Amino acid sequence: MAVLYSEASDSFCTLILAHGAGAPMDSEFMEAVTGFFVSQVVRFEFPYMTQRRIDGIRRPPNKMNVLQDTWRCVYEQVREVTVGPIVLAGKSMGARVASMLVDELQVSALVCFGYPFYPAKKPEKPRIAHLLNLKTPTLIVQGERDALGGCEVVAGYELSASIDIFWLPFADHDLKPLKRSGFTHEAYLQSAVFRAVSFIKESLG
Repeated sequence: MAVLYSEASDSFCTLILAHGAGAPMDSEFMEAVTGFFVSQVVRFEFPYMTQRRIDGIRRPPNKMNVLQDTWRCVYEQVREVTVGPIVLAGKSMGARVASMLVDELQVSALVCFGYPFYPAKKPEKPRIAHLLNLKTPTLIVQGERDALGGCEVVAGYELSASIDIFWLPFADHDLKPLKRSGFTHEAYLQSAVFRAVSFIKESLG
């Protein structure tokens, strides 16, 4: 299993960060989020992405049980060598899988960057059943123009009170804003991470 550890001075937690369906753990998005985060970050890859790195062949994500077992395995490895709080985080698919496990693993918090509330262009098929009674403090950083969870649709959901959504105007699923917003993608990612850091510290008390 491919794993990347990024150390930070005065780390207040260990963040385990999972990639989305289409890009690896060292994509520009993942590198940027890790770079802005002021704490230890552990990145890993699901089996299908690890295999792609070996043979260069694009393939779909593993089945959900494999994705969940991979998350559990990484968490257990990190837990064995970590005495402080652990926070799960993910981009899109990685966040969705983490959200299914946080209550089970009893971590301190969850951060989702671009949550896939429903399949592309199919808001009539929401993926929110497990979010209705979520107990772990959760922050979802979402672009208002997200094709997998736009503001107008998500605003109509009755989600768990433990979930806080931080909306980024003009942003898409990768949290990238339109040019007319006046902001750069880097600025939005920095804003997303700063909000996440604040949320985590609040959750830790």
